[in-house]
Amino acid sequence: MPHYLFIVASTREPGHVGNTEWLARQAAAGLPADTAQTWLHLAQMPMPAFIDRRHTVGTYPWPEGHLRTLLDATMGCTDLVLVAPVYWYSFPSTLKTYLDHWSAWLRIEGLPFKAEMAKKRMHLVTTSGNREKAQPMIDSAMLCAGFLSMPFAGVLWGKGGPPAAVQSDSEAVAAAAGFLQGAR
Repeated sequence: MPHYLFIVASTREPGHVGNTEWLARQAAAGLPADTAQTWLHLAQMPMPAFIDRRHTVGTYPWPEGHLRTLLDATMGCTDLVLVAPVYWYSFPSTLKTYLDHWSAWLRIEGLPFKAEMAKKRMHLVTTSGNREKAQPMIDSAMLCAGFLSMPFAGVLWGKGGPPAAVQSDSEAVAAAAGFLQGAR
């Protein structure tokens, strides 16, 4: 059964739904009613900075706290949806930290992270002032998926900016309706 994990990377204040999350929720509304969905807001899940021990210790322990919640949710989904507004032409720092920890998860003894990730699909929902500014982040997401042999299922981009701006982007709103459909 499909299970969509929505990793929301916005750093908006709690309770404020930004353009990117609003667009992702429009896409999620198009999923069949019985499709499992998990929404995790990275700004509400403080993570430690990633420490690169690949060339010293070589392995990592199983994570604890929020990182363990994120690992379990990541391993338990069939589809990973990165919900990330463009910040300085790239991922928000919350998402970058989550992705950095993938380097540790690749090196946890007994965890077949890379093999399991290859069975999942990655989607990206993003907003920015214009599509050109989103391209570096889109490229990064595609490279991350490719490194783990994950099928990259596409990008849903909308024109963002001030609060609620994406709601006026009729093309993005129309594309959201079918973005996740036909997903399995």
